[in-house]
Amino acid sequence: MPKLSASGSRVPAVRLVLAAALVTAPGFATIARTAEPATAASAAAASPAVPAHASPLDAESWNAAALGGIDPTLFSLALEAARNAVARGAASDPGTLSVIDFSKPSTEKRLWVYDLRSHALLFHELVAHGRGSGENLPTMFSNAPESNRSSLGLFRTGEAYIGKHGYSLRLDGLERGINDRARERAIVIHGADYVNDATARAQGRLGRSLGCPAVRPEIATPLIKAVKDGGLLFAYYPEKSWLGGSAYLN
Repeated sequence: MPKLSASGSRVPAVRLVLAAALVTAPGFATIARTAEPATAASAAAASPAVPAHASPLDAESWNAAALGGIDPTLFSLALEAARNAVARGAASDPGTLSVIDFSKPSTEKRLWVYDLRSHALLFHELVAHGRGSGENLPTMFSNAPESNRSSLGLFRTGEAYIGKHGYSLRLDGLERGINDRARERAIVIHGADYVNDATARAQGRLGRSLGCPAVRPEIATPLIKAVKDGGLLFAYYPEKSWLGGSAYLN
């Protein structure tokens, strides 16, 4: 099973019964970027039945078929952060959990959106990172204004609004010193015309934002409508100081 630690840092133990199946499943390493995002109805219909009374924030309640090829250790880590947020009152009955794997290059789909109530994968998409974070593979992250870098950690989704990028979504960072200036920095989910396969092929990476997790314009509105108003978003990179110090992972 892959480890999500950096320089020997400890990652909480994975409790996924289905992990072995995921690692060996066809398409785990590479998922075609041309596939259309799942819809809530189609994903729910395709997902096997969930055990009665299973908590959606427990890894054991998820079936491999519903996860869309995400690294099972990362998914377990995101669920742990979400559980801790709910337990500490930072989130209340989140309907969705979105996960960004910034350890993957921008040319790969690295954003997953899950419906926690139906145990369904709603979207699996490309997502841009901040221009200050790196080229195709981001390696630098920040909470500072004007850094133009992406931030790591757990966020709660806020209200949708119409801005210069059209329909957009405000984010509130829940981790002090890591992402808690997200609203101040105007770190939001929005559509961007530089997020597409053609751009990735032409320049070897997606276009980059000023730190926002920008998505394809075609799916921005349905994605935002699905996750707004209290969903959770978990942005991951194997940064030792964050993994070891996060209030939601320790």
